[in-house]
Amino acid sequence: MVFSGIPFLFYFLPAALALYYLVPWKLKNLVLLVVSLIFYAWGEPVYILLMLFSILVDYTAGRVIHRYRGSGISKLALFCSIAANLGLLGFFKYSGFIAQNLAAVGIPVSFASLPLPIGISFYTFQTMSYSIDVYRGTAPVQKNIIAFGAFVSMFPQLIAGPIVRYSDIAAQLENRRITLDGVGEGAMRFIRGLAKKVLLANPIGLCWEAARGGADSVLGAWLGIGAFALQIYFDFSGYSDMAIGLGKMMGFDFPENFRAPYRSASISEFWRRWHITLGSWFRDYVYFPMGGSRCSRGRMVWNLAVVWLLTGLWHGAEWNFVAWGAYFGVFIAMEKLFLSGWLEKIPGKGGGLVRHGYALLVVLLGWVLFACNSLPSAFSYWQSLFSGPLWSGNALYTLSNYGLLFLLLIAVQLPWERWCSGLAEKWMKNRGGQAALCLGYVLLFGLCVAYLVDASFNPFLYFRF
Repeated sequence: MVFSGIPFLFYFLPAALALYYLVPWKLKNLVLLVVSLIFYAWGEPVYILLMLFSILVDYTAGRVIHRYRGSGISKLALFCSIAANLGLLGFFKYSGFIAQNLAAVGIPVSFASLPLPIGISFYTFQTMSYSIDVYRGTAPVQKNIIAFGAFVSMFPQLIAGPIVRYSDIAAQLENRRITLDGVGEGAMRFIRGLAKKVLLANPIGLCWEAARGGADSVLGAWLGIGAFALQIYFDFSGYSDMAIGLGKMMGFDFPENFRAPYRSASISEFWRRWHITLGSWFRDYVYFPMGGSRCSRGRMVWNLAVVWLLTGLWHGAEWNFVAWGAYFGVFIAMEKLFLSGWLEKIPGKGGGLVRHGYALLVVLLGWVLFACNSLPSAFSYWQSLFSGPLWSGNALYTLSNYGLLFLLLIAVQLPWERWCSGLAEKWMKNRGGQAALCLGYVLLFGLCVAYLVDASFNPFLYFRF
């Protein structure tokens, strides 16, 4: 079940929220756990057992770590938690990849291919961070297994993030406020996210679908990868907005996951703005413990290599994802060593344009590795970006069909925040403005529903991770 679907919007969500709001405070975590398990079971009921196992393992590990803090038993409990989480993730996500590569070098290994449990990359990182934080003493131990289960299985961010650490919402699990203003703010955030997904990401995604089969000109290839870059941003950030909005409607404050990444002037800045919760997870649990940047240059490069290899593998068990992680790792290492200094020396507004253009070009070329299904297809697409006919009839037709949509999606990412927040604040000061704002959101929601009823193209790109 996805948020941008009729069953969720008109059946599951109203029933879940009604039940959640009606029960007394002491039962809200139980209701949240139950409806979240139902949400997960909608697509794959068998893997409910996997999630319950993960909840039990990490809850027990947290209790043991807390009780025997400072002893060998505490370390053993932490090791068991990490091993169980990585073992499950490795078995379901990477065992087939390993078997294929062993067979390719002459070591045949029999392996029964299993479907990937939805959201396993997200919730295993969440539960693992709980055990690590309890061991470090940076998060309180949770003694109520119902509350802990609600944290792990929480349906708003279960299948695609943001990655919410236990320390982010520990206090809210015990005591949270649900107010009319909070519900209203969350509903508006949800509708904005739904509109980004349905009205922006889906239509531009059709442009990429047309180009991915093989661009017949340079213009067509650039339109295609530009469309993918816009699709994956509005798709994933829209889903994050919906998750944050749903959390707020239920009394939770989830961390932000995107901050206008395509405005970045470097690759390092891009990754501080894109999928923020994943980047901060690798920073705090892998990069910093290895020494981060406070070490020799050689060691720093090694640390970055490990982090970006893992980042690529986290996204998928394919060599194109490994290459994608390595690609960005190389650029970030170069920026830390010398490239940022060179770019900063370019004076004036022209320097800003050069830095932004550099970042955008590197990101677009990197998306080719991410979007294509294999390394050969990615190399072939790269070639089509720089060689062959400059344009074709198909490319011009695509440009005429999607040109206005491209301009709209680019304009949406310009810095309108201050103007929009000021306008919304002005409208909220009187009843007429409030009514107009509410009516606008109702109409926006109606447009989304109309699109969903009529459209057959409604993918979610991060669903496969």
